[in-house]
Amino acid sequence: MAETAPANDAPAPREYSGVERAAVLMMLVGDEEAAAILQKLEPDEVRQLGKAMFAVADVSEEEVESVLDDFVEKARERTAIGFDPRPRIEGMMTKALGPEKAESVLARITPVQDAGAIELLAWLDAGDIAALIEKEHPQIAAVLIANLDPAIGAQVLELLPDGAQPDILHRIAKLGPITHEAIETLKTVLAKRIGLGSQATAVAFGGTREAAKIMQSSRKTTEQRVMPKLAKIDREVARAIEEAMFVFDNLLDLDDKNLGTLIRNIDGDLLVRALKGVDEAARNRFLGCMSARAADGIRDEMESRGPMRLSEVHEAQKAIIQIARALAKDGTIMMGGGDDDYV
Repeated sequence: MAETAPANDAPAPREYSGVERAAVLMMLVGDEEAAAILQKLEPDEVRQLGKAMFAVADVSEEEVESVLDDFVEKARERTAIGFDPRPRIEGMMTKALGPEKAESVLARITPVQDAGAIELLAWLDAGDIAALIEKEHPQIAAVLIANLDPAIGAQVLELLPDGAQPDILHRIAKLGPITHEAIETLKTVLAKRIGLGSQATAVAFGGTREAAKIMQSSRKTTEQRVMPKLAKIDREVARAIEEAMFVFDNLLDLDDKNLGTLIRNIDGDLLVRALKGVDEAARNRFLGCMSARAADGIRDEMESRGPMRLSEVHEAQKAIIQIARALAKDGTIMMGGGDDDYV
């Protein structure tokens, strides 16, 4: 009787997709090389590759050989894929994209099971988050929204009751260091709502910049409704948020017609002082919207003024920003706003 060949119980080799093959390579090369590659990719490609890098974190040496025969020796010496990939991925993402963009990408690609209650919010849509916090204290809502991506935070704020929005935005702008007890209370509230255990997590501070980013990401109608109400609560905070939302360089985004209209409403002396603090390209953008005679006059005046205090330049630029906002408010010029404000 012929002997039966022993059954082959070895699992079939894993089939890797193209993006997974790229992920293996990314995990094998140095951080600098990986960062250089990431810088060349589009945001969606970065997210796909980042997800794949987590997916191949447990790749075996045999699988590395099957995917990248030419890099076997390098893989044996340098790869650390069998360990926690988080520090490596976070490091190369930060080098390639900068801290803020890297944090935004990682918030969406880090596996959910490793996230604490607050991080899990990044995986929920705006409607779910708004429903979670609608009946909580405004301070809890402020801390949570401050920890979201500004675009998502803006959506969540808009879904909360109209009357609560100015108060929450004010609290975001005034957030500072948060006590350990407050963080634990916050995590407990979320854990009960979401159904998680209270896990350790980092809570970012809010502040004027965070509030401004949320307003910048909001619809124009939301800004027009919320900001006047906020000014009644705290005029200084409202002014600080408006200043953070719009800086002098944003005027360069105006088209020639609107920029020309703005320039005609600015006193020449004010324009001279403001343009002393910008580079040649920005200066030419302004002067290009003027008549040749007027532009030559501004150039001559700038040269005759000599050195000027930086504080004086900044004050002139702030004054022009206020003029621009006033002209935009009465409809004389069109400035950037939400893309859903047309009827």
